[in-house]
Amino acid sequence: MSTSKLTLIVILAFVLLLGGCGCSSYNGLVKVDQNVKTAWSNVETNYQRRTDLYNSVIKVIEGSANFEKSTLKEVINARANATKVQVDVNDSASLARYQQAQGQLQGSFSRLMAVAEAYPDLKTTQQFQNFQTDISGTENRINVARRDFNSAVQEYNLKVKSFPNNIFAGIFNYHERGYYKADPGSENAPEINFNIK
Repeated sequence: MSTSKLTLIVILAFVLLLGGCGCSSYNGLVKVDQNVKTAWSNVETNYQRRTDLYNSVIKVIEGSANFEKSTLKEVINARANATKVQVDVNDSASLARYQQAQGQLQGSFSRLMAVAEAYPDLKTTQQFQNFQTDISGTENRINVARRDFNSAVQEYNLKVKSFPNNIFAGIFNYHERGYYKADPGSENAPEINFNIK
């Protein structure tokens, strides 16, 4: 066999090997990319469930005579702001904005619930009691969905950063993604004051 034929066979074998590795890496990257998108969709679905629950209890509270309108208005504004934020799972800054908006909504709603404690007629309605049960379950679902999202991001980032996938990730424009992070200050234990008299 001549050296030119042998050289051609070696080059062809190398091209086929490189093409096979490239296809395998690309397909693997597509798979983990889709896993991240699915996990994020599950996070958004659970936040939507919480927003729907908030909407239903807001209607119950609005119907309650003499309820503190300023606190209710704060929740309604926070809800509107939270629904405006557009998220791109490839952009850590948009994830942070979304998380901040959701945190503001949850904070204002917590204040609303604290005020609601002063209204015994409201607390005894079946709708309000059902809401309190449903929101607890929804918050647990949100935590699970965020954890699942971070697991999917971890798998994706490992794939993108591992050799030789990192070569193909750069070629195919796959980059490291950000995790869903805890709210700033959440690592500190909350201060609890019981005003028992």
